[in-house]
Amino acid sequence: MRKIVIALASALLLGACSSNDSMSGMDHTSAQAAAGHNAGDVTFAQQMVPHHSQALDMAKLVPSRSTNPKVVDLASRIAKAQDPEIQQMQGWLSSWGAGMPGMSHESMPGMMSGDDVKKLEAAKGAEFDKMWLDMMIKHHQGAVDMARTELSQGSNADAKALAQKIVDAQQAEITEMRGLLTQG
Repeated sequence: MRKIVIALASALLLGACSSNDSMSGMDHTSAQAAAGHNAGDVTFAQQMVPHHSQALDMAKLVPSRSTNPKVVDLASRIAKAQDPEIQQMQGWLSSWGAGMPGMSHESMPGMMSGDDVKKLEAAKGAEFDKMWLDMMIKHHQGAVDMARTELSQGSNADAKALAQKIVDAQQAEITEMRGLLTQG
């Protein structure tokens, strides 16, 4: 459903741009400026794409390692939410003429180190569930921090709306994960 809404909104926007004589003569740089983004928006997207990608990688480990159906369900929901957000942010970066800089992903808030990922990959059952929940809570807290930075420093309305969505969804999932940890 969300893809349909996005497609319709894009079609309306493109239709409005093509029928507006003042917009049709704009060059690519002017169109970027009209998009209303700043360096904070670019940084948010550049950091959140690999951050969400790591969450997807972590979620993919769950079905073959977890024994808890609630953890399996949560991982599935995380993947379903974050994959479209990655696509959305990559689209922004492309339209803004910004690429993905080479950066140390481990320096971003909440990112797991290579050693952490190896430990997680080696675990199974209840040990895996506890480790995965602990790591994903930290990971989500990092995403919430990055999203709050976007809310305070960004200027693009769509990026700020996504940042607020990330804050709301991931804080709710943190609460859910903490609850799962107390059940185990």
